[in-house]
Amino acid sequence: MTTLAAETPVRHAPPALFAVTVFTSAALVFLVQPMVAKLVLPLLGGSSSVWNTSMAFFQIALLAGYAYAHALQRIASVRNQALVHCAALAIAALVLPLRVHELAGPPSSEHPNLWLLSVLTLSIGAPFAVLSATAPLVQAWHARTIGATEGKEPYVLYAASNLGSLIALLAYPLIVEPAFTLVGQRYGWSGGYGLFVLLIASLGFAVSRARSVAVEQKSAPVGAPTSWRDRAIWVLLAAIPSSLMLGVTTYITTDVASAPFLWVLPLALYLGTFIIAFQEKPAIPPDLTLTFQAAAMAACAVLLPFRSTFFGLQLFIHLAAFFLTALMCHQRLVARRPEPGRLTEFYLCLSIGGVVGGGFNAFVAPLIFQDVWEYQIILALSCFARPWGNLNRIPTWIWAMFVLGVIGAVGAPIAVTFAGPRLTTQSVVGAFDQSELFDMGMKTLLVMAVISAFMVRGRALMFFAIVAILSYASEITADRTDTRQSRRSFFGVLKISETFIPNIGGKVRMLAHGTTLHGAQAQDPKYRCQPMVYYAPRTPIGQVFRAKEAQSQALRIGAVGLGTGSVAAYVRPGDRLTFFEIDPLVVSISTDPKLFSYTTECAKGPVDYVIGDARLTVAKQPAGSFDILLIDAFSSDAVPAHLLTVEAVRGYLTKLKPDGILILHLSNRNLDLMGPAQAVARKAGGWALAQEFRPKKDPHGSWESPEDAVIVAKTHEALAGFMATGQWKRADPFKARPWTDDYTNLAGSLYSNLRGRWNWLP
Repeated sequence: MTTLAAETPVRHAPPALFAVTVFTSAALVFLVQPMVAKLVLPLLGGSSSVWNTSMAFFQIALLAGYAYAHALQRIASVRNQALVHCAALAIAALVLPLRVHELAGPPSSEHPNLWLLSVLTLSIGAPFAVLSATAPLVQAWHARTIGATEGKEPYVLYAASNLGSLIALLAYPLIVEPAFTLVGQRYGWSGGYGLFVLLIASLGFAVSRARSVAVEQKSAPVGAPTSWRDRAIWVLLAAIPSSLMLGVTTYITTDVASAPFLWVLPLALYLGTFIIAFQEKPAIPPDLTLTFQAAAMAACAVLLPFRSTFFGLQLFIHLAAFFLTALMCHQRLVARRPEPGRLTEFYLCLSIGGVVGGGFNAFVAPLIFQDVWEYQIILALSCFARPWGNLNRIPTWIWAMFVLGVIGAVGAPIAVTFAGPRLTTQSVVGAFDQSELFDMGMKTLLVMAVISAFMVRGRALMFFAIVAILSYASEITADRTDTRQSRRSFFGVLKISETFIPNIGGKVRMLAHGTTLHGAQAQDPKYRCQPMVYYAPRTPIGQVFRAKEAQSQALRIGAVGLGTGSVAAYVRPGDRLTFFEIDPLVVSISTDPKLFSYTTECAKGPVDYVIGDARLTVAKQPAGSFDILLIDAFSSDAVPAHLLTVEAVRGYLTKLKPDGILILHLSNRNLDLMGPAQAVARKAGGWALAQEFRPKKDPHGSWESPEDAVIVAKTHEALAGFMATGQWKRADPFKARPWTDDYTNLAGSLYSNLRGRWNWLP
């Protein structure tokens, strides 16, 4: 039989058809991920956790797809495998066209993870899982046909698969999102799925019609049996990049916005490492990867806690460390790949690793850590994937560099702990005061540790020890605030800290979400009910409250975003305030009198709370209810863009009384939101004024923060009093294109903000 097969002319399916099929399936798989996450993002407040949970779900679905592809190998006939796969694709298509499925019910703030997982399962789970099975399945067909007769390795198709994924990811924020509405995206993707079913059916037919006994009978080489140790290494090497991808995504999106154009950066780099690693001749050789990774890893460990560092530098260092670490792990995987006959088992283990890494970040870490420690921990543990070297023969100079690195890493936190509190900034030594000299000394010690870590990069255990100590040392050295508590929920990490401000009674307690201050309260009883930072009387928010108080003895107030509850200090007898807050943890903190007492002590009228996404909960309020409606729902500068669209503002205006005022608080370090907000106000049918408030230096004044705000009303007359003060100016609705539920341009706002800082940008 074997001789007959060898003499019979072989007619294979065209090799290009294999590549086109895996390319198309991968493009559909990775095009739908940001698309679906954007569909559900508005329902859960715009949190970056939405993306992390979605990614963990997609990795679980990918595992189901790879397990399904592995199980199909029990069917001996390629023809029958193709028939089963086409049937599975057709059955999965029953949930299309793509949409957020209603069977999961309304969003849950108490159990957002479970609700999101159920929505994703019902909406896209089946099509995604079956689509994701295509890459290993088609590679197995390639191994049994072209590979079995011509000796060509199928693993190169994995590079084609990841290339399709990468192109789709980049196309979404650059082409698909700006050019098409969400409705068009949903139906376009569903149509693409239908075309793919025809493509895979054509490949299956071509493979099953090949005129060679090898097609049906000959198997790809399987090699030696796979040990459990090998499987465990495959899983761990795949888990590290998966976890780091979500960790670095959280880091980026926490300080800018939770949006597809930022989500795709780490994921695109992640896919790029697969493309490079699975090339026959990698563009970056493994030895070069190890060298660059050591430098980027050490720099990332020391810079991570210093959040005030220029964002562009932080972004580059973190993405470089992630990319090189992921590439290192994937190149180690390629070096350990099995024979093609065990290909689907190999990919199954890779998928298990992806689920382990992603699941740890999305589900386990928020339960066991009160801060985002998982990123630093996995970053340090990835050092063990580096070469260990000969531990029995370590040159003296390496020992010396190791000791020097440990001294530098340990010395910095010791100095901060014992010498830092005793420093004063009044005395001057030469051109510097003691505080500046101290900071310079700390940075010198940390840089010494970074250099030492790089020098011992050939010994994984030594490298890990320095990086781990360095991560801890940097955290202590960078954190000079008196953090009293840290609490974590699905929506982020909340930190309660204290500082000292003499002109308002001394001790001030603060609430921060990530790097953004969400309110502060003086602890001196004389100043305790004095609103501060963004809510001080002279700020735009304070101006609106003071003006409306002069007009009415009984105000109905709505505030989207609770923070410390500072605006409750404006509530008089006869007023009523309703907070709309998505995070139950924030409510718990702000209503605890031992922490903050704006809502429990300072408010003289009733204060109530509505839990859930504000876009949905405000919509349920009666029309014409509010004298003031404040939209202040930022999470560590991450903008829930769905709260700033034409449809959202139009809905807010219906909830205002005829002379009511809508306040849009738009302060943001990284995004210019003033232009889109002013355009949105006009498109929504409102009249608007804008103010960029910059506090004057007043040693006896309250703590005031710079603030950008837009106020919107139903009529021009409602804004006349504010215009007369000279502090507000007419809104310019032509600075930007208005955002809608189908169109947002966070990338444009980021660029506009940079252009405002750097005049040389076009």
